[in-house]
Amino acid sequence: MAATPRAPFGWTLHGDGKTLAPGDVVAPGQRLTWPRTVGIGLQHVVAMFGATFLVPLITGFPPSTTLFFSAIGTIGFLLITGNRLPSYLGSSFAFIAPIMAAKASAGGDLGTAIGGILATGLLLAVVGLVVHFTGGGWIDAVMPPIVTGTIVALIGFNLAGAAWCTPATGELDGQAVNFVDVCTGGFKTAPLTGAITLGAIILSSVLFKGILGRLSILVGVVVGYVAAIVQGQVSFDAVRDADWIGLPTFHAPSFDASVLGYFLPVVLVLIAENVGHVKSVSAMTGQNFDKVTGRALFADGLATSLAGLGGGSGTTTYAENIGVMAATRVYSTAAYWVAAVGALALSLFPKFGALIATVPAGVLGGAGTMLYGMIGILGARIWVQSKVDFSNPINLTTAAVPLIIGIANFTWVVGDLSFAGIALGSGAALVIYHGMRALSRLTGAHQEPATPASAPAGAELQH
Repeated sequence: MAATPRAPFGWTLHGDGKTLAPGDVVAPGQRLTWPRTVGIGLQHVVAMFGATFLVPLITGFPPSTTLFFSAIGTIGFLLITGNRLPSYLGSSFAFIAPIMAAKASAGGDLGTAIGGILATGLLLAVVGLVVHFTGGGWIDAVMPPIVTGTIVALIGFNLAGAAWCTPATGELDGQAVNFVDVCTGGFKTAPLTGAITLGAIILSSVLFKGILGRLSILVGVVVGYVAAIVQGQVSFDAVRDADWIGLPTFHAPSFDASVLGYFLPVVLVLIAENVGHVKSVSAMTGQNFDKVTGRALFADGLATSLAGLGGGSGTTTYAENIGVMAATRVYSTAAYWVAAVGALALSLFPKFGALIATVPAGVLGGAGTMLYGMIGILGARIWVQSKVDFSNPINLTTAAVPLIIGIANFTWVVGDLSFAGIALGSGAALVIYHGMRALSRLTGAHQEPATPASAPAGAELQH
């Protein structure tokens, strides 16, 4: 694999800038003509749009604020990585569960959730600095595929209940409570709308090819939104009252040590996503970006920290935009500058943000049903791609126990600190894997294949 060329903040024209022969690849330091580059950049805006806006809509964050910090974060990412690594930083789904848990504990207030995002970003930035100066080999040792796959899977499955019903939050006698019988989001709020949204997502992923197939969630949300309008579930009063041009709504963070346990395990997911992004771009372009991994982690940490300072959702690199690069074979960072500037411009139109905020809860429930399940299965995909051997009791236990902890949302309270399902599950995955490996090496014990009698393994099935 070729070494990464230094790409200055200017791009060389690829060929004549107009045509691409079969198999041609536009490298990060190259570009097409500006009209074509703008067109591809706008494709990146569309690609990130559905998922980036889905997170604030589910969690109650202002959509325009999230988009603003997403754009600023992408610009910072391009600057910090020396304009060499193409990436868009959109809203991370890993923050959904901790944000909702923090809001519930604070009676619906966003401040402590934003503080948790800020703390997560700062920790990720520190990890990025360490990786930059020491190399990233230790990440693979600490977080092998069995661990990263388990953490990603339990985050998705932990959100399963929210897909059906997001309980209302408030105060009763001065105490924050969950009103579990009153849903502010989820499939239960409008089952027909949710079913239409989910059905449209499934059908579009099967029927459409190319960019529309990759944007199935966005297509489904649009179809569900139209269905909700027909049923009278959408009000445009806020859109009419909103200004045409203006800054997003900013919100200062506040800190509560008891909720930090919800957020800090998200760092493990962000590390895995960023490292995966670097490796994916390296594989697609034939260039080695390993030396930029530390910068990528630091840049995402800084972007998430900035979002935490002003009330935006935490960020991560986006698989949707990798899909656009794979489809177009254009990896030019110039297209990402266009995407960032385009997203920034949209964030400065309050009417646009108000329109996005009108997406009803039933639509979000339908989209969340697919989305949360996909996150869970992506964890299993990591196991499959890495050929994790589940006949090994260490791997089996590393996945089995944390998944139950995450799905059942186990909670552990230590003084003022509270650790819920994702935090406990992530910690359990690390402790179980490394603890069992250490004991195995220490005792020299032979690990028998873990094969329940009721579920024969592959070798047994051959007889």
